[in-house]
Amino acid sequence: MAKGKGATKRLLKILGIMILVLAVVGIAGKSLGWFDGGPGEVPVETETAELRTITQIVSASGRIQPEIEVIIRPDVSGEIIELSVKEGDFVREGDLLVRIKPDIYQARIDELNASLLTQRARMEQARSAMLQSEVEFMKNKELYDQGLISELDYLRSQNDYEAQKSNFKAAEFQIQSAEAQLRRAEEELQQTVIRSPQDGTITRLAVEQGERVLGQAQTAGTEMMRISRMEQMEVEVDVNENDIVNVTLNDSTQIEVDAYPNRMFEGLVTEIANSAEVTGAGSANQVTNYKVKIRITTPHNLDQAPEDMMVMNVSETPGLNFVPNFKPGMSATVDIQTNTVYDVVSIPIQAVTVRDFAADSVETDAADGSEADTDEQEGIGSREDFRRVVFVNEEGTARRKEVETGISDNSYIQVMSGLSAGDEVVTGSYRVLSRDLNDGDKIVATNNNRN
Repeated sequence: MAKGKGATKRLLKILGIMILVLAVVGIAGKSLGWFDGGPGEVPVETETAELRTITQIVSASGRIQPEIEVIIRPDVSGEIIELSVKEGDFVREGDLLVRIKPDIYQARIDELNASLLTQRARMEQARSAMLQSEVEFMKNKELYDQGLISELDYLRSQNDYEAQKSNFKAAEFQIQSAEAQLRRAEEELQQTVIRSPQDGTITRLAVEQGERVLGQAQTAGTEMMRISRMEQMEVEVDVNENDIVNVTLNDSTQIEVDAYPNRMFEGLVTEIANSAEVTGAGSANQVTNYKVKIRITTPHNLDQAPEDMMVMNVSETPGLNFVPNFKPGMSATVDIQTNTVYDVVSIPIQAVTVRDFAADSVETDAADGSEADTDEQEGIGSREDFRRVVFVNEEGTARRKEVETGISDNSYIQVMSGLSAGDEVVTGSYRVLSRDLNDGDKIVATNNNRN
């Protein structure tokens, strides 16, 4: 009985060992391709390289503002006694906007007029004294020539005449000064009436009738209102320093305004700043941007334009009989079309990946069993050689090809060398392309590729 139990245990042990060996052999054989004819095929997504027209885009965001906006500030201080406009009104050049209480300035004019009359009276007195001293001087000169008076009396009369002439000239200069002060006071009186310097719309009104405003004699005066040309709007955006080198004047743009979703408007780059605006200077979050202004060329705000304004020519409008009404401060996103190439080989952007060719050479040497010095191998491995590559599907095998790329849009990138139109390139998945896929791997396309 004991002998039979021992035989059974040995048999079970042998069976267990056989099962374990078969399992190990099965796993190894599957991974090495003993049972399916080779290594496992990697599922990938592919797309065919085609000839396309690619337009490079620089995207930026900003706000809408009038191209021409005039800030109205008073030149003189005082109380507003008349306010002839309200926000949103359209005004013509020369229309009355504000009238400031003129009493103080009128009183100043009256005071200076009286002072001027006084100075003129004094000048007449100085003229009379000068004429009298001249007569005495001429008389004494004749007497001195005849030896009838002393030289001292002659010189005294001469000096008196010269002094009276100087007094008369001083009186003339005082009159000129008084007249200048009067002209200035009259100009200040005229400045109590403020008129529109241009045609436009009142886009901001910051004062009310009865308020006191400060003139800009020594400091910036009170901002009372703003007058804008609403039919000439632009978008001011911030463009990053890495993109600003691609932007040039008159570049075409597509503008999307948050207030009008699913509509695109046309524009042109009209101004590029030369000075940068830096935020977070000296920190890890430092950002350097440049201001770019884009004129909106699609007709807009025609209800606020002068009747005699010429409507701008544009290639097309965003919708039939649709005229947008833009307001200052609206948010907008701009796509600036900086460069365009035609009929070039292009592939999806995600098909381009990066590989370290230096690491590949080290792995090749190790696979060949070369006995290079350890320090030399470490030196080779430390020198990185990253290059842009794509993987091409050649009858189920991934072939890595180094490529030189050009410009790109939001979806496709130009391939300048390394590929031809019609090549089937691997586009995904991201994990496969960025980490797992190697040259020579077996692949299978899981998508319906475009031919």
